[in-house]
Amino acid sequence: MELPGVQLRTLLELTRSRTMTAAAAALGYTPGAVSQHIAALERTTGTELVRRAGRRVELTDDGRILAVHAERILGAQAEAVAALERARGEVSGRLRLGVFGTAAAVLLPPALRRLAARHPGVRVVSREVDVDQAYAEVLAGRVDLALGLDYPDAPLDRDGSVELVRLRSERFALAVPAGRAPGGVARAPLSLAEAAAYEWILPAAGSYYGRAIRTACRRAGCEPRVVHEVTDTATSLAMVGAGLGVAPLTGLMLRLRSEGIVAVPLRETVERHVVVAVGRTARDRPSVAALISALRAGAETEVAAEAEAGAELGPAAGP
Repeated sequence: MELPGVQLRTLLELTRSRTMTAAAAALGYTPGAVSQHIAALERTTGTELVRRAGRRVELTDDGRILAVHAERILGAQAEAVAALERARGEVSGRLRLGVFGTAAAVLLPPALRRLAARHPGVRVVSREVDVDQAYAEVLAGRVDLALGLDYPDAPLDRDGSVELVRLRSERFALAVPAGRAPGGVARAPLSLAEAAAYEWILPAAGSYYGRAIRTACRRAGCEPRVVHEVTDTATSLAMVGAGLGVAPLTGLMLRLRSEGIVAVPLRETVERHVVVAVGRTARDRPSVAALISALRAGAETEVAAEAEAGAELGPAAGP
């Protein structure tokens, strides 16, 4: 009897989420795909694993038995891979890394150069993922690690099987069109309430980023007037440079584009953390530890480069 890991992960997520829709959201699947995974498991095991209970689903006795063993099976697989790496006595292996636009452009190149110089036996295969889905990509087993963003005002969901390793913290400033910067250019901090006078460029309110900025504004007693909903950072900054509004800005963002933009510090502290999502068991793999170390060193190098170029917009801390 073969029990595919992807189906076992789906069953485990159902034990936590209790609905097909919530499990699908957590894993980055559609509800239909979740149903198909469970149906395939039931055909393989020849038994009913879940049943409907109103809008929720609950595991049958057989489903609960399999869920207990599923966690052990998946954990044992991860431990076996880590043990094999350690037994070889060298840091090597193939890793799947999820990245998002800013990280791929700024953080990934120096990290991979450092990793190749120190551990040439580690091969990293990267693919772009939705930054809001970084955690889900690791949880679902589609990547081994994923770069993501965590906001104190809109924190990522947590699961005991996935850990968030902080690479650096960034404080937000405000990107303002050069011709519309307040007096004193970038020297006089602006409050969020004062910034509410501008038209804003922000991601949708349903995103972690969009929710975090709106939450910070509401805490300051104001509501941003969002006239353009844009997710891509380079695009939003290009729109700021064209005079179409203002947008939040960090040092990493400024590395993507600075033409026509003035960075105005904010009086309030609004932050985000650049993180790596990684399975707790996978952290024992020497190759995973080496990649995280290279990413952390790359992030620290960028902080130094920003400070030297005068692009650092606020306190930026390591882990």
